[in-house]
Amino acid sequence: MKLTSLKQIESSSDKVSKELIPKKYKYWRWRMFLGMYIGYTIFYFTRKNISPALPLISDKLDIDLVQLGILSSVFYVVYGIGKFISGLFADRANIRMFMAIGLFLASFIHLFIGFLDSLFLIVFFWGLNGAFQSMGFPPIAKGLVHWFSPSERATKWTILSSSHTAGTFGVGLLVAGIINLYNKGIVGWEAVFYVPGIIGCLTAIGLFITLRDRPVSLGLPEIEDFKKDRPIVELSENTKSHWEILKKYIFTNKYIWILSLANMFIYIIRFGTLDWATIFLYDVKGIDQISVAIFWTLMPFAGIPGGIVAGYLADRFWNGRCVPINVIYLVLLTFSIIGFYFYSGPNNIFLTGVSLLLIGFLIDGPQNLISGVQASRVTVKEAISGACGMTGFFGYVGATFSGIGLAYITESFGWIAMYGTCALSSIFCLILVLMTYKKEKGS
Repeated sequence: MKLTSLKQIESSSDKVSKELIPKKYKYWRWRMFLGMYIGYTIFYFTRKNISPALPLISDKLDIDLVQLGILSSVFYVVYGIGKFISGLFADRANIRMFMAIGLFLASFIHLFIGFLDSLFLIVFFWGLNGAFQSMGFPPIAKGLVHWFSPSERATKWTILSSSHTAGTFGVGLLVAGIINLYNKGIVGWEAVFYVPGIIGCLTAIGLFITLRDRPVSLGLPEIEDFKKDRPIVELSENTKSHWEILKKYIFTNKYIWILSLANMFIYIIRFGTLDWATIFLYDVKGIDQISVAIFWTLMPFAGIPGGIVAGYLADRFWNGRCVPINVIYLVLLTFSIIGFYFYSGPNNIFLTGVSLLLIGFLIDGPQNLISGVQASRVTVKEAISGACGMTGFFGYVGATFSGIGLAYITESFGWIAMYGTCALSSIFCLILVLMTYKKEKGS
């Protein structure tokens, strides 16, 4: 049997022989997946590097908590809007160019942002970073639907989505190391910006070398033809322009609106339970600070297997359909939130930990499936970046409410109202998800 050389596999032509197609597809699917995973991980190096360094940054720049809050809010507002806009453009753009340029620009800002001494300039450039950060996931969404078929997409999507946790964990270790070197007088505090910036710039160059666009750009057939796995929704022949695609399959697609609202409720739960859990456990339940810090880490780390398991089960038992597993996750999530409120505390350390593990595990499943996989099943792949941009925008509307809105609710009506709101959000999300059942099933 003749072995296929790497050069043969990498070569691009207008037409690939039938014998070479499976080998070339296998090679490029792995290469695209790993490239996108590493790339999005490094996006988080230039997004979350500021979080573990906030005390140091606040001290060095004499920024108070309110100003730090402004810095964070500007980023999320710009990022949420940018994700929607980037999604609309990414569907027509080259995956390689779009993602590589976004990471390079976000990273380049970090090379000098630490040397700024004006709060206005820091807020401006950190907001600009949010705009460039929004160019990260839309090309990934496009890559996933063009390189992986509908019945296998849930698993691949949820595995790739774990890259944001990997990036958060990795940059946390990096910044901790930088702060240690700063304390020894080896580097300046600005290294918390320019070191991730250098890593990001180099990775952007790597993405440009590693990634490609759609399979057809390499002479390969469409993934649906290769896998013989047709999507539920396909582009109609009379839909030609990009605006017509956006109008028909996103803006007037009621199922994208339903999933966007569902994603908003998921983000209320995600940020509400994660951001407020530390204060609730320390101030209300009386758990010591060290234990609270340990408990806080349980949620995001439980989310990694939670999302992947949800994707695997959707592919394994429901042929890629997401509604059944989302319903199971959301029912269990509702009870986990209620259980955490009533049974957590210093006398129930085990139940406290289990409740947080369950919440973290159960949030990531619907979060990854609703905003990405399910959206890809109720629209055409030519509009998937825009669809994910829209669901993502609503997600950050929910994230904003989880801060300002839940703070007001807690202050006015107590913690039971806050966790009650999270539980109700889970129920509302469940109802919305059920409204897409027939469409996702193809009936």
